[in-house]
Amino acid sequence: METDLLSKANQTGLIIITGIFLMFFMGTILLLFFHYSKKKIFQKELEKKELENEYQKDLILATLEVQETERKRIAQDLHDDISSKLNIVSLNSHMLTTPDLTHQEITEITGNIINMIGKTLNNSRRLAHDLLPPVLDKFGLDAGIEELCFEINSTKSIEVQYDNRVKFNEEDKNKHLHVFRIIQELTNNSIKHGNASLISLKFESVESKTVCTYSDNGKGFDSKAVRNKKTGLGMKNIESRIIFLGGSIKVNSAVNKGINVVFNF
Repeated sequence: METDLLSKANQTGLIIITGIFLMFFMGTILLLFFHYSKKKIFQKELEKKELENEYQKDLILATLEVQETERKRIAQDLHDDISSKLNIVSLNSHMLTTPDLTHQEITEITGNIINMIGKTLNNSRRLAHDLLPPVLDKFGLDAGIEELCFEINSTKSIEVQYDNRVKFNEEDKNKHLHVFRIIQELTNNSIKHGNASLISLKFESVESKTVCTYSDNGKGFDSKAVRNKKTGLGMKNIESRIIFLGGSIKVNSAVNKGINVVFNF
C-alpha cells in the first residue's frame, strides 16, 4: 500500500516537474518569438524610414536641379537675347554720333534702334511672364489658368477643356503658384511628350479639399513599369510641390490611352 502511494506521489511529482519544464520552455519560445518579431518590425520600420528619407532627398535634389536648370535658361535668355539686342542698340546709338550722316542714314539707324528696343521689351515681358504670370499675381489662380488654357488653345493644335467649380482663397497666393506650376508641367508634358490633341482640366471640392483632375488623350506610358524606375525631373518637381501643398497625387496611364492625374491640396 505504501509502495503504491509512493509510486503515485513520484508520478505526480514527475508530471508537475514536466509541466513546469514545458511551461518554462513554451514561455522561452514565446519570449524569443516576440523578441524576433519586434526586431523584424523595428528593422522594417527602419528600412521604411530610410526609403522615405532617400525619397525626400531625391525630391529635394530634383527640385534644386529644376531650379538650377530654370536659372540657367533665364541667364541664357538674358545673355543671348536681351543683352545681344541691347548691344545692337548701343552700337546704333554710337553710330548716330558719327559726323556728316545723311538724313536717310539717321532715319535707318533710328529705325533699327526703335525696332530692337521693341523686341527687347517684348522678350523682357515674356521672361517676366514665365517667372510670375501677371494675371496670376493680380487676379488669382482661376484667371491664371484661364490665360494658360487660352494660350494653348490659340495654337489650334491642341484643345484644353477647363472646368472650375471652386472659389480659390486669394490669401493662398504662394500655394496657388505651386498649383499653377504643376498645371504648367502637366500641359508641357502632354504637348511635348504625349502628342495629345485634347486636355481636360477640372477643379472641384471634395471633403474640404480642393481636387484637381487632369487627363489627356496622348500616347501615354506604362505607369506600372515607370513606378519601379526613377521618374523624371518634371514629375519629381510636381511631387515636391504636392508635399509643400500638404496633398497627395495619383498618376495612372497606359500606352496609347493617355494619362490621368488626380491631386489634392
